[in-house]
Amino acid sequence: MNTRIHLSSPHMSGEEQKYIKEAFDQNWIAPLGPNVDGFEQEIGQYLSVKHVAALSSGTAAIHLALIMLNISPGDEVLASSFTFSATVNPVVYQGATPVLIDSEADSWNMDPELLEEAIIDRIRKNKKPKAIIIVHLYGMPANLDRLLPIAEKYEIPVIEDAAEALGSKYNGKYCGTFGLMGILSFNGNKIITTSGGGALLSENEGFIQLARKLSTQARDNAPHYEHTMIGYNYRLSNVLAGIGRGQLEVINERIAAHRKNNQLYRSCLADIPEISFLTEPHEKYFSNFWLTTILVNDSGKNFNRESIRLKLNDDNIDSRPLWKPMHLQPVFINMPAYTNGISAKLFEKGLCLPSASNLKPEDIERVADKIRESIK
Repeated sequence: MNTRIHLSSPHMSGEEQKYIKEAFDQNWIAPLGPNVDGFEQEIGQYLSVKHVAALSSGTAAIHLALIMLNISPGDEVLASSFTFSATVNPVVYQGATPVLIDSEADSWNMDPELLEEAIIDRIRKNKKPKAIIIVHLYGMPANLDRLLPIAEKYEIPVIEDAAEALGSKYNGKYCGTFGLMGILSFNGNKIITTSGGGALLSENEGFIQLARKLSTQARDNAPHYEHTMIGYNYRLSNVLAGIGRGQLEVINERIAAHRKNNQLYRSCLADIPEISFLTEPHEKYFSNFWLTTILVNDSGKNFNRESIRLKLNDDNIDSRPLWKPMHLQPVFINMPAYTNGISAKLFEKGLCLPSASNLKPEDIERVADKIRESIK
C-alpha cells in the first residue's frame, strides 16, 4: 500500500527541543512557568495584541470569552453555522442559546445580510443577542468590513474564532485582533501546534487577567486555597508552551508552505472544470490556507465529492468533507437558525485536501492524479 498522506499532520521544526529541555532542566513541568509567559508575550508581539492568555484549547478560550461577557442561561449568542462544533458548544455550556447564521458565497463565512436580519428579528422578539462569534473558516478571513459595522450598530460585542486562521489577515491586520476578544487553537492539525492548546486575545487587560485566574480553578490570592468563583482547569502547561515557542519561530515559513500547497493544487487541477477552490475574494483578504478546500461541481456526471473521497481513501490519502453546518447537526437541529442554503451546499459538494506544511510536491501531484482518475 502507498504511504499514508495525512490531512494536516504536525510539522516539528527542531526548535521546540530547546524550550522543552529548558522546562525539564528547571523542572517546570506543571502548568504556568517561563515558557507560558514567553509564549504569551511572543504571540502578542506577532499579532500586535496587548494581552494573551495561553490555554488548554481554543474551546476553552471561547468558553472563557463568553464568561467575560456574562453570558448566562436565557441569553442568545449569534454564531456562524458553517464551523466546527467547538465554536458553538461553549454557548451551551453557559446555558445560553446559539442562534446560527448561514454563510455568504465568497468567503464561506458568516453572511452579513443574514446577521442583520437575525439581529432585527431577535430584537423584535425581545431577545437581543449578547454576543456574536465570527469564524474565519479554513484560514479565510470573514467579511469584516460588513460584519463589524453591523455589530457596532446594534452594540453587540464580537468574539473572533480564529482557530483556523492564525497568520491570516484582513486589510493588513491579523485575524483574531478585530473583535473585543479573539481565540486561537494550537491543536495538532493547526498551522502551529502545542499538541493541544489555545489562546484568548484581547486589548482589554481585565479580561485576560480574569481569564488566567479562571483557567487555574479561580484560586484567590491567599496562602491557602480560597475560592470565591467557580474556575476551570484550562491553563496551558509549561512543557506544551515550549513546543509552541519553537513552532512560533517558524510560523511564517509554515504559512508560506500552506499557501504554496494551495497554488500547486490549483495548478495541478486547473484543467478540470468541475473542480473549484475557496479563493481570496479580493486584495483585502490574506488567507493562511490552513486547509486547501475544493468544491466538486459534478453537473449530473458519474462522480461527486464522496466518490472522490473514497477514491483517495483507497490510495491511503486522507481527505475530509467540509464541516457539516451546525443547523443540520442533530444536537443543534432545534436551535434558531437563519439560513440561505449556501453552507448546506458547501457541505454536500466540498472536500478538504491534504494540506500539511511538510507535504512534498509529489504528494500533492499524487492527490491530484487520484482526483483526476476518479473524475474520468
